Amino acid sequence: MEPVEGAATFRVSGDAYGGFMGRYSEPLAEQFADWVGVCNGHRVLDVGCGPGALTGALVRRGAAVAACDPSPSFVEACAALHPAADVRAGQAEVIPFGDADFDMALAQLVLHFVTDPDKAVAELRRAVRPGGVVAACMWDFGEGMEMLRCFWDAALDVDPDAPDEGRTMRFGGEGEIAELFATVGLTDIEESTLEVTSTYRDVDELWSGFLAGIGPAGSYLIGLPDERRAAVRTALVQRLGTPQGEFTLRALARCARGTVEVTSTHHLEHQQRKDLA
Repeated sequence: MEPVEGAATFRVSGDAYGGFMGRYSEPLAEQFADWVGVCNGHRVLDVGCGPGALTGALVRRGAAVAACDPSPSFVEACAALHPAADVRAGQAEVIPFGDADFDMALAQLVLHFVTDPDKAVAELRRAVRPGGVVAACMWDFGEGMEMLRCFWDAALDVDPDAPDEGRTMRFGGEGEIAELFATVGLTDIEESTLEVTSTYRDVDELWSGFLAGIGPAGSYLIGLPDERRAAVRTALVQRLGTPQGEFTLRALARCARGTVEVTSTHHLEHQQRKDLA
């Protein structure tokens, strides 16, 4: 069967997302904001903000934050949680903010869900002033994101044609985000990895996250007939080592940042915008 595509797999409530992926994305956001160097007073854009994990980390650092997401429920949740942020509906490929409005534009766990990654990164670059920073991070689906890796390996045990994100999703491997950044002319590109963990009280807590139908994994699972869904659960428990209680899973993210080059043309255009403001 074909999975639901892209951002449509995340049209759920902020609470549902938090129980499934937020438990990873929230600690990741803290590390990501630190690695990028977000400080008090920075004007920062969070693209694909979801219910606000990264937005919150940016606000706590004293940044002037704007955010956008294509999901109405996520926009509502993010705006409610972070009233100081300017949160708008919008896609990464058509960011609803002006040229050179920000010191930094960040995209956490977003790039592999956009329909046109090249256009999305070009939009991130457009929104940032000359000398500013564009940064993104993605889970390493190959081996680094244990929750999803264990799930897809279990699904493949049952269904060799399961749409494993490690096979279908881009930008989780070494150098992939950096290569994308280079195509839009970002300079001084750096890469790193960030690692977080999440502890589950038992297998039922983990399984309930998948049953919420979130993301490609949840979308695939809830589309299965009951018997095959049960077989995936059995295979997953085995791959986890048949835990009888609490267990912890790790998640590795790959990240990159680059600088919007300052040119004489950029400087002149930026000064003209300031003069007209």
